[in-house]
Amino acid sequence: MPAENETQKVEAVLREHAMSYPGAHEDFPWGHRAMKVNDKTFLFMTVDGEKLNLSAKLPDSKDAALTLPFTEPTEYGLGKSGWVTAHFEDASQVPVPVIKAWIDESYRAIAPRKLVDQLPARGTAVPGPAAKPSKAAARKKAPARRAAAPAKKAAKKVRTVAKKAAARVKTAAKKAPRKAAKTASAAKAQTARKAAAPARGKHASGSAPKRARRS
Repeated sequence: MPAENETQKVEAVLREHAMSYPGAHEDFPWGHRAMKVNDKTFLFMTVDGEKLNLSAKLPDSKDAALTLPFTEPTEYGLGKSGWVTAHFEDASQVPVPVIKAWIDESYRAIAPRKLVDQLPARGTAVPGPAAKPSKAAARKKAPARRAAAPAKKAAKKVRTVAKKAAARVKTAAKKAPRKAAKTASAAKAQTARKAAAPARGKHASGSAPKRARRS
């Protein structure tokens, strides 16, 4: 039995990932590997030597996926329904994390709701030059952002007040030595003036000589 090439190994990894979903099973219509749930396909894969081709339904990330150089809308009119096909010349070109995210999105789009509800909350973002969140995801996030807005505003106000208080303390700390030095200098000058005052008075009283009384 010939050893698997690298592309076949990548296909095995993706197949294992697809089969891990509830109710997933495998079929081979027209000689292609098809991963199904409830008898509906959510992933097609074919390997031809080193080449790998696959197709998945991407209702949310279709536009972003089609900006990638290895993708195109799936033939036979499936592209209009959100299906995207990717072509890879060899295993080194396959972005496995991205394809796993596509498999997740495709399964959720095809599987019955009772099976989708068994999955953890979807948190895998599909990268791409033009990747944008879906409108549904944006609507779900909007209430959370509005609810968080007052807390963010209050936190920002607290940071601003704290920053101003710190600035005042810093300014006061810089002025304190100068103020203390000025006060000490004034006190010293006042003490000197008080000490000199009696001396000036004594000098003034004894400076004028007494005139001799004429007989």
